[in-house]
Amino acid sequence: MPQTMLLLGQTLSFEADPFAGVPQDAARHRRRGAVLIEAGRILAVDEVDKLRTAHPSAQVIDHGDALISAGFVDAHVHYPQTAIIASWGKRLIDWLNSYTFPEEMRFGDPDYASAMANRYLDLVLAHGTTSVSSFCTSHPESVDAFFAAAQARGMRVAAGKTCMDRNAPNGLLDTPARAFDESAALLARWHGVDRLSYAITPRFSPTSTPEQLEALGALWAAHPDCPMQTHLSEQTDEIAWMRRLFPDARDYLDTYEQFGLLRPGAMFGHAIHLEDRERDRVRDVGAALVHCPTSNSFVGSGLFATGDLAGEAHIIGLATDTGGGSSFSMLRTMAAAYEIGQLRGTALHPAQLWWMATVGSARAMGVQDRIGDLRSGLEADIVVLDLASTPAIAQRAERAEGFWDALFPTIMMGDDRAVIATYVNGRRVSAPAVS
Repeated sequence: MPQTMLLLGQTLSFEADPFAGVPQDAARHRRRGAVLIEAGRILAVDEVDKLRTAHPSAQVIDHGDALISAGFVDAHVHYPQTAIIASWGKRLIDWLNSYTFPEEMRFGDPDYASAMANRYLDLVLAHGTTSVSSFCTSHPESVDAFFAAAQARGMRVAAGKTCMDRNAPNGLLDTPARAFDESAALLARWHGVDRLSYAITPRFSPTSTPEQLEALGALWAAHPDCPMQTHLSEQTDEIAWMRRLFPDARDYLDTYEQFGLLRPGAMFGHAIHLEDRERDRVRDVGAALVHCPTSNSFVGSGLFATGDLAGEAHIIGLATDTGGGSSFSMLRTMAAAYEIGQLRGTALHPAQLWWMATVGSARAMGVQDRIGDLRSGLEADIVVLDLASTPAIAQRAERAEGFWDALFPTIMMGDDRAVIATYVNGRRVSAPAVS
């Protein structure tokens, strides 16, 4: 029989959406809680005395006062940009031409792609992130490398070949037929294997012709259980570019909608400068928006309307957007989301920030029935955090009045030093030193 394991510590889980009512009432914090795990799944979450009595033979791992939470879920990343994170300057289009495209040209080399995939996943595991949805490059080798690295770690991830047939270097361009055929072959090879999902991935409308978007829409129609990921309304000059390329489109969203790339399972990164029709349509069809706050500030894109969009019942995930985003840490990403909320006049509650980094991102990826919370039946992807991980955080936490006041300094100032342990599918992982 599989070994039953009992993790002890403070626990944080959710019973409702904290954007739909009083935020702290939606969460369940147990000061001395426990998580029962067997065969990679959570069997129960309850008070420690109750579970220890009911399961006396379970292996006990006592994390003391540390916080046990679902592992972080990063719903929009570019693993091939790992090596160029925190490169100086540039707005979006210049960033792509100066940094992104030259680096992505290297990913036709399977060895380089494998090295970067392994480096990236070790970095995020060290930061307590257990699931991601990643853009690869246009090279099938980049997709194979990422899925192989994630499979070796037992991670639940989504990823796909980034399709482009215009407005990029020749070495990164494919064609509508190649985009369809290579994506279909990768999908057949990896989708549904272990904990892997293939994501149909047009980079964004300006780098795909209508013919390519139509081909990818046809592929998605043939495989509707796959997610689809792309970018939407990140910067105003990008939107102006899109209008020149698609003069007949009603708006940016229509460049996807008219080709069958708008329905549940669609994940739209950034979505800062949405028109009213776009907001209504995304919500009404059940597609997701993914907030990328460190990227939006680093590349100068704008301020995502978290409070307004959540109030309209949008599905909202949270993401680092590595490497336009300036951190691999979802703690730092939550802090940036708080700061952007403040600039828009909305002070996001810690429960709302935590929700976006776990349940919200799992919903965006369409896997909330498998990951994103501490709940019986879900896969045991878990992070354990020290809420006094640095002298600065510890001295602030000492003055805390209640749990949320104690958690907030870790959100605002925490990093990988706060991560005591990361569990993937019930197995404790220790990321090796990153070379």
